[in-house]
Amino acid sequence: MGATPTADNVLTDRLLRSWLRCRRKAWLDRHGDSADRRWTAHRNLLLDDQQRCFVALMPTKPGHGEEACASGQEGVVGLRLKGDGPAKEPLEAHPPLLRRVKGESRWGGFAYQPVLARQGRRMTREHQLPLALMALLLEQYQQGTVSDMLVLGGAGRRLERDRVHFSSGLRKQLAEALRKLSGDLQRSEPPPLAADRRKCSLCSWREACNGVASAEGHLSEVSGIGAKRRDMLLELGIHGLSDLAAADPDQLASRMKRFGDQHGEIAASLVAQARAQRDGCEQRLDASPALPELQRAPGVLLYDIESDPDARHDFLHGFLRLPRGTSGQWDLDAATYHPILALLDHGESRCWERLRRFLGRYEGWPILHYGETETLALRRLAERQGVSEAERKLLSLRLVDVHARVRQHWRLPLSSYGLKSVAAWQGFRWSQQGADGARALLWWRQWQGEGPQRRGSRHGLRWIFDYNRDDCRATWAVAWWLLTADQSSQP
Repeated sequence: MGATPTADNVLTDRLLRSWLRCRRKAWLDRHGDSADRRWTAHRNLLLDDQQRCFVALMPTKPGHGEEACASGQEGVVGLRLKGDGPAKEPLEAHPPLLRRVKGESRWGGFAYQPVLARQGRRMTREHQLPLALMALLLEQYQQGTVSDMLVLGGAGRRLERDRVHFSSGLRKQLAEALRKLSGDLQRSEPPPLAADRRKCSLCSWREACNGVASAEGHLSEVSGIGAKRRDMLLELGIHGLSDLAAADPDQLASRMKRFGDQHGEIAASLVAQARAQRDGCEQRLDASPALPELQRAPGVLLYDIESDPDARHDFLHGFLRLPRGTSGQWDLDAATYHPILALLDHGESRCWERLRRFLGRYEGWPILHYGETETLALRRLAERQGVSEAERKLLSLRLVDVHARVRQHWRLPLSSYGLKSVAAWQGFRWSQQGADGARALLWWRQWQGEGPQRRGSRHGLRWIFDYNRDDCRATWAVAWWLLTADQSSQP
């Protein structure tokens, strides 16, 4: 939480930020067993984004501590602010950056405002309320009003600045949030699991909460159930996976129609999915071949992209070239990996030409990928490069989404149909434990480096390639299972 432990009753900006994301996370941050906490790349990416934003805003090195404030330096870091909240509760905050602005303070004819960097494409309460907490304590510290705060996004020429007015309405929101946060932290047991657990992949407590969700049979564990649909089921008296698996599909469909016909139509599939997960059995939904494109193909290209979503930059197009052997069997030992980097200083057109040449060498080879990311990225890249509609159509015909084929042909006993889940179910193991897209992005940024030399350690680039190649091999593991299942079902 800081350089030194905080008192058990102190409310901090980090706790508030955690609470705004997930009430349970804040409780675990304060009371959880540190042995259950797992490192994630998300925190490092946030710090990297923050550094890039601050350098773009203020190229000169900021000062440190109270002395820098007293001397009126343009930027200040390293301050620990303490004070009282609206209900006299003890508060603490660590502003990542203070920026000098016009105003009055105990140091003279200037004041400071807190600055925060955001991830994502828009500002949310997760940015506004922690900033408000910093502003409240900064007013006490500098003995001067904080009229507004600053939220930064992007970097360099793309730097975005959003001013947040420290209004009476925002002060009231902060007071209410602190009251609720304090109440949750005083609980003897953690708050319930989040209804929508899509953000859990970014959380350091995800493994601990996943274990609880699995043990409880939490409705979010059923594939296809998000927060809204879970609320509907709870209202109908269905509280967990076992309740859903035991439900009559027709009766549930009739009851769910009160929320809209579309919910009634999906009721039977939700019950069937819950039963598959309860019983641990897969079910075939479509008897037709799942991957007919591979029946006569001379080979296949396994395709996976690594991206920086905030920068909207697909920095790696990775391909695993898998030929069919002379006997007609797929020869995984002969597979070769081909990474194509999209370096910004080379320009997008150069990347496209490399992709076009590579794909042209294997005309007639299907391109297998998992999910829609690769399809959308390749199509948009081709459009930006002015590729003719006819060429784009031919390219689209080669793209085969393995994830879509799994969903079309099979119901699996899994809470997620994502690549990590399905490939692991088939026994595939990644060579780098704990690697994911966020960690690959972190390695990419570390490899890019900063300054005139720009390039960092080549080890990071090799780790990215290893992870991307594993994703391609995992895609083949799922595709191979589909092919094997097709063969075993033939008379």
